[in-house]
Amino acid sequence: MRKVNIAIVGATGMVGRTFLKVLEERDFPFENLYVFASAKSAGQKVSCKGKEFIVEELTENVFDRDIDIALFSAGGEISKKFAPIAASKGVIVVDNSSAWRMDKDIPLVVPEVNPEDIKWHKGIIANPNCSTIQAVVALKPLHDHYKIKRIVYSTYQAVSGSGVKGVADLEEGLKGNDIKTAYPHPIAGNCLPHIDVFLENGYTKEEMKMINETKKILNDYDLKITATTVRVPVKDCHSESINIEFEKPFELDQVRNILKNAPGIIVEDDVSNNVYPLARNAAGTDEVYVGRIRRDLSVENGLNLWVVADNIRKGAATNTVQIAELLVPTLEE
Repeated sequence: MRKVNIAIVGATGMVGRTFLKVLEERDFPFENLYVFASAKSAGQKVSCKGKEFIVEELTENVFDRDIDIALFSAGGEISKKFAPIAASKGVIVVDNSSAWRMDKDIPLVVPEVNPEDIKWHKGIIANPNCSTIQAVVALKPLHDHYKIKRIVYSTYQAVSGSGVKGVADLEEGLKGNDIKTAYPHPIAGNCLPHIDVFLENGYTKEEMKMINETKKILNDYDLKITATTVRVPVKDCHSESINIEFEKPFELDQVRNILKNAPGIIVEDDVSNNVYPLARNAAGTDEVYVGRIRRDLSVENGLNLWVVADNIRKGAATNTVQIAELLVPTLEE
């Protein structure tokens, strides 16, 4: 695998710093690393693979150098402006914002699910929403075997999904200070059925992201999907209850074996010993954990799953780096 030149946009943010950590842990083969952020972060130092890098201000000219791949996590507006500039200069952008996910000309990729879609990129590849990523990792192998008809998502999402403000709200709330910088209500001791803005149809933007992104990633627009997304007072890792209705009958043992043999999944399903996926255990890891595997007794061919993953790692940074790893062999020597 040849070494490439890589850039990080949003290098001082929560996901940007995790990019650096994951690049180091996975020994990503870069020759040069460039780190960009806002003007107020310029001059800061970050480290990766034992070297320090000085953060540069993101401007329209920073891509006027030999950069092969740029990992973006600086928000949708920044991505809308700068991703096309980077792509126009021959850089392949892997974008972690929501800006490009539903663009029909831009691949939306989870490497364990649809790696083949990177082949048709035109300079920009979108990283899905964190809650969608872990769900489709679990759903894809089952969809291949039994054909999913309908999905009901209920999520229990960590405050780190709201960035540093969400974490601060929880930490201050646990001290008895009910600050509300990230949410309309205190998050400590609370569950907020409100992630992102409400839309005219009564769903939140987060809920519609899960619905629409799942269809695109699985390339099945006939799927019936509904979702309720909830912010819970947990720092890291999203948990999801996923209810599935298949077209074909299944055996539970076969379902477990399919999941055990699928890439990126760890099955934790021994309820007699209180073993099931937990946010505290998933934190800091890159796998998707699946448990509470059981029939939905109310419908024919119905199944329930409990799915947990680290939303900053697999749900954002690691998935983005995995996409970059798929790109490396496609680059011209």
